[in-house]
Parts: sequence; C-alpha cells; structure tokens
Amino acid sequence: MKTSGFARDHGLRLNTVDDAMAIIATGVQRCIFTLDDIADDFFVLENRRAGEVFQKLINYSSRIAIVLPPDHSFGDRVTELAREHASHPIVRFFETPEDALQWRA
Repeated sequence: MKTSGFARDHGLRLNTVDDAMAIIATGVQRCIFTLDDIADDFFVLENRRAGEVFQKLINYSSRIAIVLPPDHSFGDRVTELAREHASHPIVRFFETPEDALQWRA
C-alpha cells in the first residue's frame, strides 16, 4: 500500500466518481486534497458528486483528507458537512494542511 502526502503528487483530483476510482486504483491511503485539487463545483450539493465520490471511497475504505479552510466560499451546508466529517474514519476534513499531515502520521 502506498502512502503519500498530497493529491497533487499523484495527479489526483476530486470531481467525479471516476476520480474516486483513480484514487482507489493508486492504492494511496490518507491522501490530502487541498482546494487546488477539488473542482469548483464539487461541493454543489444539488449535483450529488461529492456524496457519490465519498460513498465510493467509503465502500473501498480509501481514506482521504480534505483541507477546507474556515474562510472557504462553499457555504454553510458544506461547513456543516465538514463538521460532521471532522472525525470520520474515511473522509475527514481539516482546516489546515498541517492538521491533515498530522492525521497521516
């Protein structure tokens, strides 16, 4: 099993279910995604992509960290989602890259 720091080191992004499958295929665990690695409309809840990607990662136990700073522009529902996933075993949100790196250790 590979370990890694940041998604960009592996050319990984969060956008579609195909991206979830790419994450799973790499075997990378606890990969860290920053806002630069996430499609602008990924968290538009109406398109359901975030939920589909998260469910696929959960099904395959492929752990990821998402760095979502407090001043993000995705709105209150995404803030609530991040709060709910702050201690999730598979898809976990952090406010800083340093916190995400600590989780990887």
